[in-house]
Amino acid sequence: MREPIRWVQTNLRETDAALDPQRFLGEIAGFDANVLLMAMGGISSFYPTQVQFHYQSPYIPKGHDTFGEVLRLAHARGIRVVGRFDLSKARKDVYDAHPEWFFKKANGEPAPYNGLYQACINGGWYREKAVEILTEALERYDVDGLFFNMFSNPSSDYSGNPLGLCQCGNCKRLFRARFGRELPTRPDADYQAFLAGATRTMSETIRKLIKSKRPNAMLVGTSAEITDGVFSESNTAVRRPLPLWPYASSYNVNRARNSFPEKMAINQCMSFIDFPWRFATVPQAEIRIRLWQNVAHGGAAALNMHGTMEQEDRLALEAARPIYRQLLERKDYYAGQQSAARVILLGRTRGSRASDNALRGLFRFLSEEHIPFGMTDNLDWLGKRDAGLVVAVGEVPQELEPWVRQGGRLLAATPAAAPFGIARPVKQWKDTQAAYFRIRDHALFPSLKRVNVTFLYGDFLEVEGKSPLTFIPPSLFGPPEFVHVDWKDTDAPGLILRDHGLGKIAWLPWDIGALYYQHSSQAHAGLLRDLADHLLAGGRQLKTNAHPLVEMVLMRQKDRHLLHLINLSGHSQTAYFDAIPMQGIRVQVAGTFRSARLVATGRELALSRAGAYAEFTVPALAQYELVELR
Repeated sequence: MREPIRWVQTNLRETDAALDPQRFLGEIAGFDANVLLMAMGGISSFYPTQVQFHYQSPYIPKGHDTFGEVLRLAHARGIRVVGRFDLSKARKDVYDAHPEWFFKKANGEPAPYNGLYQACINGGWYREKAVEILTEALERYDVDGLFFNMFSNPSSDYSGNPLGLCQCGNCKRLFRARFGRELPTRPDADYQAFLAGATRTMSETIRKLIKSKRPNAMLVGTSAEITDGVFSESNTAVRRPLPLWPYASSYNVNRARNSFPEKMAINQCMSFIDFPWRFATVPQAEIRIRLWQNVAHGGAAALNMHGTMEQEDRLALEAARPIYRQLLERKDYYAGQQSAARVILLGRTRGSRASDNALRGLFRFLSEEHIPFGMTDNLDWLGKRDAGLVVAVGEVPQELEPWVRQGGRLLAATPAAAPFGIARPVKQWKDTQAAYFRIRDHALFPSLKRVNVTFLYGDFLEVEGKSPLTFIPPSLFGPPEFVHVDWKDTDAPGLILRDHGLGKIAWLPWDIGALYYQHSSQAHAGLLRDLADHLLAGGRQLKTNAHPLVEMVLMRQKDRHLLHLINLSGHSQTAYFDAIPMQGIRVQVAGTFRSARLVATGRELALSRAGAYAEFTVPALAQYELVELR
């Protein structure tokens, strides 16, 4: 939080224990990295271990200590080292000696993978042996942090084969004691709470051990509530449903930094395409976007690769290298950033059941509209942060009601229950198609002046009340001669607008967020745009003529504000190309700023006043620009 992080993770193979530490560290230092995450122990130990069942790599040269030698050389160069542990699996001899430590599938069989056996978070491998292994490592090495891979019980293996829920004796006993019933075979709310609790318990055990041995060392990779840093990944997979998600790093880092503002976000930019092809990289433009998004939202620059820096495909390294150099040269701008946004996008607060598509749709909408926002999974910001608007999907938490009543503005988009009971339900419509909403008040929706109806596909909660947007139920859509001949308008509200105490609520009782993510309707965007402007009492925090694919992030750092501009125009379908250069981006930012400066060149931008806004023009944008405002 005090220094910018330029993080490189090398997922070393067992055979890489034979690396030359001097050469390896020279490459890390030459990359301008100041944090190295490298293999330490777990499945394979990269140092001479004395702990029973902790398997030492046979490729460590005789008389050498690969991890220890790299650590010593790194510290001599001022590079921090985070040791990587993978305690999720162990070898067959460990399983044969203690089968009760390991994951059991529903048929009672273990879960082997390439000669390794999946451990259970409630078993002795985690609860006993891991503590012994970590104690040895922490007492022997002055590490700067520990990272844990594949922590807790997974739902599938590396090949995507489902594992189900662990049915070992420990899980059955502990679940029965807590919930008074048998362990289910499919995840439900009780099981999710059970697994989260087990993960948190083990996280707390590890944290206590680390802080007792190495008080200044960082914990990352376990429960986000327990760790010192919030870990995530921006990655791809060949079987993942399209479309590609160009905001992957922004989504992860914005969410982490605003959910846990006291913690650093470590979002790994994964260089490879998918697990089976770890030496084939994603497009260079994708690497660049991910890294700039990481730092723009106040997180660490973090790049992951498999093996050492001597890669078979060097495109990812070549894309990241100049960015790391720029981050080093301008390091004062990339530490201690906090979001300056006055709009909050609620993520998965307790019990909200917000869908990924709904959140992504609203995340993309706000980004395209250049409305600065912070995304958070909790309500810890209440009473601590000035917010002009909250945007919510899923169940709106009741704890938000006093904030709205005292003057807050809420935009909710969900077919779940009405926020705070503001409308009485009539009927739940499920999986509707061939349905619409009619725009009754074009003055409220200036973006829709040439649009009379917009489509609905999915669930809709019909409630009592009057509305400027009304429901048209499903009707015939074929053959062409019969299309909508039975069309019937109703007065059922597609939008509820309410004053709530001193505050205001706009509730769309349908999932416009998911629809926008999937179909990008201009009418849906216009509807959301006009509602946001209707609710933002003081107007937008930022106004611009920038293209929707210019992501703009407004951050605060000590006595200055920082405006990051990231050009996403090179993203097209399943590809990433170099961004299309843009010129003459006019920007208005609310505030009494006296100067605006391009950090890359030091060029002062002409600044003028436009009412409550400071106005300036960014003359050109290639890939990324940073503007310092004072």
